[in-house]
Amino acid sequence: MSKLKSILKVVIPLLLGVVLVWYSLSQISISKLIQYFKDADYFWIVIGVICGVLSHLSRAYRWLFIAEPLGYNPKLVNSFMSVYSAYLINLTIPRAGEVARASILANYENIPFEKGFGTIVAERVADTIMLLLVVALAFVLKFEFIYSFFAGKFNSSTLIIGASVGVVFVVLLYVIIIRSGSKIALKIKEFIGGLIEGALSVFKMKKKWPFIFHTIFIWVMYLLMFYITTFALPEIEHIPLAAILIGFILASFSIAATNGGIGSFPEAVVIAFGLFSIAEDPSRAFGWIMWSTQTLIIIILGGVSLIYLPIYNRKKAGI
Repeated sequence: MSKLKSILKVVIPLLLGVVLVWYSLSQISISKLIQYFKDADYFWIVIGVICGVLSHLSRAYRWLFIAEPLGYNPKLVNSFMSVYSAYLINLTIPRAGEVARASILANYENIPFEKGFGTIVAERVADTIMLLLVVALAFVLKFEFIYSFFAGKFNSSTLIIGASVGVVFVVLLYVIIIRSGSKIALKIKEFIGGLIEGALSVFKMKKKWPFIFHTIFIWVMYLLMFYITTFALPEIEHIPLAAILIGFILASFSIAATNGGIGSFPEAVVIAFGLFSIAEDPSRAFGWIMWSTQTLIIIILGGVSLIYLPIYNRKKAGI
């Protein structure tokens, strides 16, 4: 049974990705998509790529602050290459990158696997909190837009009833989860507890402020990467901030849906931009340009990292 689960975890995201790629490409002609790629301003695409690389470099450097309290002083080069190797592996097997990254650090930095994996989980907690903050920011900055959007589809009494039912549902769910001893409830409690513990543990670190700075920098670079790349297509270069934030949020979630967001990333962008009446073709083209360029960099730097890791560490060892 466990073997079947493992197979399904790999196969389902791949199949979903294939279906979404087929669907996405069925909504726009290949020739038109190619034309968008040809007409794009690659100056802005390159700037976006640089922002992406800087975010991953910052991620590699941030990890050093987590490793230090454990008594380890890993090399930045190994940390950087492990990050890109993990991203590359995630393109083939979902969430296998984190395990591979911990294995790389165990092999080349002599950090026990379980400790290395624990630090990576702590990073994920910090990133989850940042994503939730971006969601909150989008809601606060564009509350009127979000309210007017839903008010246009539902009347005010329906919205009030829906909101009330939602609040009651959340409170009841919280009470049930707290009191329940089921496996699902325990996992949810463990996840929430991990978020809180991970957030509080940052303030116990010796270099907590550099860690916080790099965490913010990573997500600022992510947002800039998304925002700057919109300048590559004239049709969407003047889209509102709300569209950028909501597009970024949906695109971020899409990466978890399929391997590296294949197929799901462009369609998430189309859904987000569609809320602002932005045409589907340039939205879908932007999604493909954004996803393709970032994935290409991951393939190149991830591939080079996997090849160069043993060479670099053999040289350092003087072999």
